[in-house]
Amino acid sequence: MMRALMKGAVCGAVATAAMSGVMLAGSRMGLMPDQPPKRIARALMPGHSHRPKQGEGVAGALAHFGFGTAAGSLYGLLARGHRTPSIAGVGYALAIWAASYQGWVPVLGILPAATRDLPGRPAVMICGHVVYGTILTKAMNRLNARSARKAARKRARAESGEHREPAYRREPVSTEHHRRHAHARI
Repeated sequence: MMRALMKGAVCGAVATAAMSGVMLAGSRMGLMPDQPPKRIARALMPGHSHRPKQGEGVAGALAHFGFGTAAGSLYGLLARGHRTPSIAGVGYALAIWAASYQGWVPVLGILPAATRDLPGRPAVMICGHVVYGTILTKAMNRLNARSARKAARKRARAESGEHREPAYRREPVSTEHHRRHAHARI
């Protein structure tokens, strides 16, 4: 279970980085005047919830990566080390988007519901979540495949009776061997 959580966390962080790129591009294209994580951090910081505050950008970025990492950990638990189709990751990410931007974010008065927001922000955020889900799934599948190959090699060695002795138990290499192969060390 802990391994699935850790894999999910790593994959969630990678997927959040990719999603952040989509969000940054949307901002630079003028589709989002403010990043939602920054607005969420602003609302949670002391003082008026809609006035800019010092450090809200950094707090928003940290909160976004924390949330994305935690969501990745949960996905890691749900995947249980199995290969999952990209559509499952996209569905998972869009469920997060719906729960956030149609749910708790407008309920707390941080941003309007996606259906009442500026048209650019929901479009960018949906695209960002699609990227998040796709990258999350691809990264998770890659890590799970690597773990499966490693476990298969270990099982094959055990079944064949091929066991390597630890280095401290091996016979020392003779001085004659060193003399013959001295040219390799030069």
